[in-house]
Amino acid sequence: MNKLLIALVFALGAWGCQSPAPSLSGTPADRESLKKTTAAIRDAFARGDIETILALHHPEVVKYFGGKNVMTGQEMMRKQLTGWLNANKVEFVENTIESTVFNGETAIETSIFEIRDVPKNGGPASTARGRSMVVYIKYPQSPTGWVSLREMTQEAPEK
Repeated sequence: MNKLLIALVFALGAWGCQSPAPSLSGTPADRESLKKTTAAIRDAFARGDIETILALHHPEVVKYFGGKNVMTGQEMMRKQLTGWLNANKVEFVENTIESTVFNGETAIETSIFEIRDVPKNGGPASTARGRSMVVYIKYPQSPTGWVSLREMTQEAPEK
């Protein structure tokens, strides 16, 4: 009986090895549409376009900004974005993609970013630099086909 079980385990293992692995680099269409999504998010921030920013984030998005600073859902995003973008013009100074991995309907991207806030009241500009890991999923309601579902941000390494 043990020999039969061992033979079955090896046979199933060999059969599993024959199945094709997902393409971690994604299809050309997936890569291009994700690139358009990330550009659309940055452009919407630069325009202060809250509705487009929200359309590129899943309704149940969760963003982790360190410690207890966690933002959940589009309505919480709307509140935070309204205050921030009403008071500042936002510019992406840097957006360097470190890696992108695709697995079916999901893409995970890490990048180094730098954001410049220019207060609309004439105060001094400030910059924030960080590293983010964003999980995107294909989403039919998105204008680009992808939405951000989860994001974690941390301090970026020195330049």
